[in-house]
Amino acid sequence: MAEALFIAVGLAAGVLSGLVGVGGGIIVVPALVFLFGFTQHQAQGTTLAMMVPPIGILAVWAYWSQGHVDVKAAALLCAGFVLGGYLGGKAAVSLSTPALTKAFGAVLLVISIKMLFSK
Repeated sequence: MAEALFIAVGLAAGVLSGLVGVGGGIIVVPALVFLFGFTQHQAQGTTLAMMVPPIGILAVWAYWSQGHVDVKAAALLCAGFVLGGYLGGKAAVSLSTPALTKAFGAVLLVISIKMLFSK
Protein backbone atom coordinates (compact mmCIF):
# COMPACT_ATOMS: atom_id res chain seq x y z
CA MET A 1 0.00 0.00 0.00
CA ALA A 2 2.76 2.46 0.91
CA GLU A 3 4.45 1.71 -2.41
CA ALA A 4 1.38 2.90 -4.34
CA LEU A 5 1.22 6.07 -2.24
CA PHE A 6 4.91 6.78 -2.89
CA ILE A 7 4.25 6.40 -6.61
CA ALA A 8 1.19 8.68 -6.41
CA VAL A 9 3.17 11.39 -4.60
CA GLY A 10 5.95 11.06 -7.17
CA LEU A 11 3.43 11.31 -9.99
CA ALA A 12 1.87 14.44 -8.51
CA ALA A 13 5.30 16.01 -8.04
CA GLY A 14 6.29 15.09 -11.59
CA VAL A 15 3.12 16.59 -13.09
CA LEU A 16 3.53 19.80 -11.09
CA SER A 17 7.22 19.95 -11.92
CA GLY A 18 6.54 19.67 -15.64
CA LEU A 19 3.58 22.04 -15.45
CA VAL A 20 4.83 24.87 -13.26
CA GLY A 21 8.40 23.98 -12.27
CA VAL A 22 7.73 22.85 -8.70
CA GLY A 23 7.60 19.39 -7.21
CA GLY A 24 10.45 17.99 -5.14
CA GLY A 25 10.73 20.45 -2.33
CA ILE A 26 7.21 21.80 -2.33
CA ILE A 27 5.26 18.57 -2.82
CA VAL A 28 7.43 15.61 -1.88
CA VAL A 29 9.08 16.92 1.29
CA PRO A 30 5.79 17.77 3.05
CA ALA A 31 4.22 14.52 1.79
CA LEU A 32 7.08 12.46 3.24
CA VAL A 33 6.79 14.26 6.58
CA PHE A 34 2.99 14.28 6.92
CA LEU A 35 1.97 11.11 5.08
CA PHE A 36 4.91 8.83 5.84
CA GLY A 37 6.25 10.14 9.14
CA PHE A 38 9.72 10.99 7.86
CA THR A 39 11.81 13.48 9.81
CA GLN A 40 12.58 16.74 8.01
CA HIS A 41 16.16 15.54 7.43
CA GLN A 42 14.97 12.19 6.01
CA ALA A 43 12.41 13.91 3.78
CA GLN A 44 14.89 16.38 2.34
CA GLY A 45 17.58 13.75 1.82
CA THR A 46 15.14 11.32 0.20
CA THR A 47 13.77 14.03 -2.09
CA LEU A 48 17.27 14.95 -3.23
CA ALA A 49 18.01 11.27 -3.91
CA MET A 50 14.74 10.98 -5.87
CA MET A 51 15.77 13.79 -8.19
CA VAL A 52 19.20 12.43 -9.10
CA PRO A 53 18.21 9.77 -11.68
CA PRO A 54 15.45 11.47 -13.67
CA ILE A 55 16.24 15.14 -12.95
CA GLY A 56 13.24 16.01 -15.06
CA ILE A 57 14.72 14.71 -18.32
CA LEU A 58 11.40 14.19 -20.09
CA ALA A 59 10.04 17.56 -18.91
CA VAL A 60 13.24 19.21 -20.12
CA TRP A 61 12.88 17.46 -23.46
CA ALA A 62 9.33 18.82 -23.85
CA TYR A 63 10.52 22.37 -23.16
CA TRP A 64 13.74 22.04 -25.22
CA SER A 65 11.92 20.69 -28.27
CA GLN A 66 9.82 23.89 -28.28
CA GLY A 67 12.89 26.14 -27.94
CA HIS A 68 12.29 27.06 -24.30
CA VAL A 69 15.63 25.97 -22.78
CA ASP A 70 18.73 28.14 -22.60
CA VAL A 71 21.40 25.42 -22.44
CA LYS A 72 24.23 27.76 -21.44
CA ALA A 73 22.21 29.27 -18.59
CA ALA A 74 21.12 25.78 -17.48
CA ALA A 75 24.75 24.56 -17.44
CA LEU A 76 25.88 27.55 -15.38
CA LEU A 77 22.94 27.15 -13.00
CA CYS A 78 23.81 23.46 -12.68
CA ALA A 79 27.41 24.26 -11.73
CA GLY A 80 26.21 26.63 -9.03
CA PHE A 81 23.53 24.17 -7.94
CA VAL A 82 26.06 21.36 -7.44
CA LEU A 83 28.24 23.50 -5.18
CA GLY A 84 25.25 25.13 -3.48
CA GLY A 85 23.57 21.77 -2.92
CA TYR A 86 26.69 20.44 -1.23
CA LEU A 87 27.07 23.52 0.99
CA GLY A 88 23.34 23.60 1.81
CA GLY A 89 23.33 19.90 2.60
CA LYS A 90 26.28 20.28 4.95
CA ALA A 91 24.50 23.17 6.70
CA ALA A 92 21.15 21.32 6.89
CA VAL A 93 22.51 18.22 8.59
CA SER A 94 24.07 20.39 11.30
CA LEU A 95 20.67 21.87 12.24
CA SER A 96 18.21 20.30 14.65
CA THR A 97 15.05 18.83 13.12
CA PRO A 98 12.82 21.59 14.56
CA ALA A 99 15.15 24.31 13.26
CA LEU A 100 15.31 22.73 9.81
CA THR A 101 11.53 22.28 9.70
CA LYS A 102 10.98 25.93 10.64
CA ALA A 103 13.52 27.11 8.04
CA PHE A 104 11.79 25.03 5.34
CA GLY A 105 8.38 26.40 6.31
CA ALA A 106 9.67 29.98 6.37
CA VAL A 107 11.11 29.65 2.86
CA LEU A 108 7.82 28.25 1.53
CA LEU A 109 5.86 31.02 3.28
CA VAL A 110 8.02 33.84 1.92
CA ILE A 111 7.89 32.44 -1.62
CA SER A 112 4.14 31.89 -1.51
CA ILE A 113 3.43 35.40 -0.19
CA LYS A 114 5.69 36.94 -2.83
CA MET A 115 3.99 34.97 -5.59
CA LEU A 116 0.45 35.63 -4.33
CA PHE A 117 1.01 39.38 -4.34
CA SER A 118 3.00 39.62 -7.58
CA LYS A 119 1.47 41.21 -10.66
